[in-house]
Amino acid sequence: MGIAPSTPLTLSLSPEGERDNTTVSAPEFNAAEAGLLERYFTNLDRPVFALRNLPEVVKGALFSRYSRTEKSLRRVLLDEFINEPDSGFDRLAGTPPVDDDMVAVRRAEEFYERVLVGYGDDSVAELAGAHVAVEQASTLAAKALEDSRIGISPLEKSTRYVRFDRRAEDGKYLYYRGAELTSPDYEPAAEALFETYSRLVEPATKAIRERFPQEKGETDRAWKAATRAKALDLLRGLLPAGTLTNLGLYGNGRAFEYLITKMGAHELPECQALATSLHRELSLVIPAFVRRALDERYGKPAADRMVRVRERLAQLTSPSPPAGQDRGGGMEPSVRLVEFDPEAERKVVAAALFPHSNLPLEEPTGDVDAVLDALLDGRDNRRQRAPRALEHATYTFEIVANFAAYRDLHRHRMLTQDRQLLDTDLGYDLPSGLVELDMAGDFSRAVEGAADAHRRLERDLGRALAQYIVPLAFHVRWYFRVNLREIYHLCELRTTPQGHPDYRWVAQEMFRRVAEVHPRLARYARFVDLGPGDELERRKSERKIDEKLSALDQRVR
Repeated sequence: MGIAPSTPLTLSLSPEGERDNTTVSAPEFNAAEAGLLERYFTNLDRPVFALRNLPEVVKGALFSRYSRTEKSLRRVLLDEFINEPDSGFDRLAGTPPVDDDMVAVRRAEEFYERVLVGYGDDSVAELAGAHVAVEQASTLAAKALEDSRIGISPLEKSTRYVRFDRRAEDGKYLYYRGAELTSPDYEPAAEALFETYSRLVEPATKAIRERFPQEKGETDRAWKAATRAKALDLLRGLLPAGTLTNLGLYGNGRAFEYLITKMGAHELPECQALATSLHRELSLVIPAFVRRALDERYGKPAADRMVRVRERLAQLTSPSPPAGQDRGGGMEPSVRLVEFDPEAERKVVAAALFPHSNLPLEEPTGDVDAVLDALLDGRDNRRQRAPRALEHATYTFEIVANFAAYRDLHRHRMLTQDRQLLDTDLGYDLPSGLVELDMAGDFSRAVEGAADAHRRLERDLGRALAQYIVPLAFHVRWYFRVNLREIYHLCELRTTPQGHPDYRWVAQEMFRRVAEVHPRLARYARFVDLGPGDELERRKSERKIDEKLSALDQRVR
């Protein structure tokens, strides 16, 4: 039923009316075709366009076919999908299906799967994506979901802007209570942490508002938001790793397939259950791309192998002292530069010159200062990104800081990172602001009580499950292997005065270590702030939000 594309017309006219070589093409589609296609594309007559109103499986199949044909993408959709009777296109992207149409919808899905098999490979699955919401998951499970660095974009409920003192319908606070947590010590310890958090929220907020009164010109909204954020920042260390959170994930099919497989191999039963749930829901929107995630041929064997590797490596690790025995007696927060490349400057300069040279990578040479000036000088703000040449300088850090700070820094995905299991042996951070508010005693008693419970859970349930009761205030050890380009991004972003003091300190220390070994490479990171933070961290940011809201209101009027 498709109509062949029209033959391009050539009309070449100079500004003076004489012919030149300009080519003007006649419309590719007649009126009837345009009427069919306009719903699915942002335009029909320009070379750049976006797809819309198409299911993800159709987009993936369309692009996979597109890579094997000379036709335009819009022509492929018209000829091989819309006008192809066996495609079931109308059921998928035309009229919404009703219950008795599901057989037809399934036939259509099978058609698209055949297209993918015939024309696609694994990379095609990166062209179809989906949005997924995961609610009432523990913070531990959220970290496992967010650990996928490529192809998944997560957004998680904030401990800075959301209070965690709400109770469930059964009167208990919102923390994970899986059947595997059989220890009688778990729930009382979790309840005690939340009781302390809930008891301190209002007096902490009130005391902070007395200390930082509303300033002239500051809106009530901005002042209340900034002071509430300060109070919640001080108290977030009380929240256990089992605290329930919500997160949204957007990802492509290939990334989701691997995430499901990896979660299926996780040592926590909660994560294994999430793998099943994710697979079920994604099978409703991008079934062709996640079908192998848990199947008997690919997914399950891959997950089983992950389990075997983890268990074998655990057996080869030096044994830890028995649960309850002292393993170090606490450790101060620290940032150690474990490894760096002494040849970093030369490599960055060579990489910067390479695109402009006809020499091999190792041969271009130049004045280091002149090249770095040309490459990095003149950045007006941190959003003017450092160039790719900086990726040739690499650093490995070992960091000890509280789990809440790790939770914030874990969002940076353009690096290699891993952490050790949560426990209470490295000590915890007591926020100085709580000392000033005379609330330090309540805080310490609650987290030390949780530490006692953790030792009993570790003995009864093992190290992995005992993590659920560890408060966010306790230290964890992790490593970052990161290149200089990401150092610029991470440290310029995470040292802004409105940042949380805990992760701000880590970012500052990382940058100081880099500046010590590579001062010339570091000196252009002009937007790293090594000074003290704002006392009321969110005040300036909330004022900027008010300014933007006001500008929007003016535009609307």
